[in-house]
Amino acid sequence: MRYWWVNQNQTYRFEVRGNFMWSPQTNANGARNQFYENMRQVQPGDLVFSFCDTRIKALGIVTAPAQAAPKPDFGGAGLNWSNEGWFVPVYYCSFEGPIRPKDHIDVLRPFLPTRYSPLQANGDGLQSVYLAEVPEPMANALIAVIGQAFYDALALLTAFPSTPDSDFDDDDVDSDLKPTFREQLIKARRGQGVFRSNVLLSETACRVTQVSDPKHLRASHIKPWREASNSERLSGSNGLLLSPHIDHLFDQGYISFSNTEQLLVVPEVRDNLLDKWGIDSGTLVGDFNREQQAFLEYHRVHVFNRRAGR
Repeated sequence: MRYWWVNQNQTYRFEVRGNFMWSPQTNANGARNQFYENMRQVQPGDLVFSFCDTRIKALGIVTAPAQAAPKPDFGGAGLNWSNEGWFVPVYYCSFEGPIRPKDHIDVLRPFLPTRYSPLQANGDGLQSVYLAEVPEPMANALIAVIGQAFYDALALLTAFPSTPDSDFDDDDVDSDLKPTFREQLIKARRGQGVFRSNVLLSETACRVTQVSDPKHLRASHIKPWREASNSERLSGSNGLLLSPHIDHLFDQGYISFSNTEQLLVVPEVRDNLLDKWGIDSGTLVGDFNREQQAFLEYHRVHVFNRRAGR
């Protein structure tokens, strides 16, 4: 296991919510950048200290190696970054009381690496750093400073170990695409990778069950994969976080959602399954943004109505 330090000043809320790290593959001028190269060095089980606004705000555990991936939906952040980069899945646990390394620099200074350090000797961060390796002695010093909160976060992160992606037939992914997009489209077919992270940036819980822990939710395409364009297949607006049994009903067209926040149900499910699965047919599922509404219109017309025999 190795330790890493990630600077997330511009992207913290996106990456921690979406459970990932993302960097360009090179500098804007195409030059090699060690802090981006480090993305390819991380391995499942490595621990990540998340640094933002002068504080270590979260602990993360890497769940899969780096993947070539297009830039996630960062909004206005990183407008000058290349669209092609490295994507690393990471589970995070935020600290209730983030520490400020500058306040403890006398403890940390003797352990700062001589090259590619994430901190200056005075305790200030370095804006040029994205992902830096933390030598074990420095990691031990950070852990001592963080205290019990570190072990509490680690216990939560390791309580639900990640599982390998299931296999599927990827013959419907165009072999002529750039590897960056082909790999992510393959993962998007399983509700993984950049697609899942993009969905996590806008969705906070299952619309029906209100379960909010992403580990127990699936990223489900609204407009079905087979009928979506490549850009739609990666779009966060073409996805919802759903509990597994709700995902099944939605994917097969047994339920859908109206633009007025209502749950729509075909008669056979309403009569046979709702009570057994504890689903309230009158539940309000919340509002949707404009892009989601367009995708839901497609789902109602081409998936739900087809199942309902309309």
